[in-house]
Amino acid sequence: MVNDSGSHGQRVGYIRVSTVEQNNQRQKELLNASGRIDRFFEDRISGRTKTARPGLVECMAYVRDGDELVVSSIDRLARSLTDLRGIVDELTGKGVTVTFLHENLAFAKDTSDPRADLMLGILGSFAEFERAIIRERQAEGIALAKKAGKYKGRKPALSPQQVAEIKRRILAGESKAALAREFGVTRPTVYRALKNT
Repeated sequence: MVNDSGSHGQRVGYIRVSTVEQNNQRQKELLNASGRIDRFFEDRISGRTKTARPGLVECMAYVRDGDELVVSSIDRLARSLTDLRGIVDELTGKGVTVTFLHENLAFAKDTSDPRADLMLGILGSFAEFERAIIRERQAEGIALAKKAGKYKGRKPALSPQQVAEIKRRILAGESKAALAREFGVTRPTVYRALKNT
């Protein structure tokens, strides 16, 4: 890619893995197989918005006119059609080409391909619909498990013994923040645990 100043841009890869997957290797291999990637940005969270994904925010600030952002699939870049459209528009507005390998689609500045725009909308809608079905099935499964008395909910972050120890140590003068770090939980978790006892 050649930018407005005549120099060649970089190929930048963006990877997002959910906490369930935990493995970025498949996406990294796919991106590398598409050609040289100069720099990777990664998020290991399943954030719903751009701002909830620091790797994406950093990536979008990093890319410049003439660069190409390569993503394995549309659903790795955005969690909603609105978010997808906004991210692609922002990047192409900066002169960045956005390439989705799985869907074999590329979007660039000043290239108006109505078929590509239509495909982006359709594929984004399908991804959104699929996530809605998964959430619905999950809710149905939880409801059935509750009805059968099998659903116990999420395991508490702190055991009753740990809460008792934290309470005792706070009364002895230790800070809640230090105890939260020691027990590997957030301060709000400590506050909630103390409030519920």
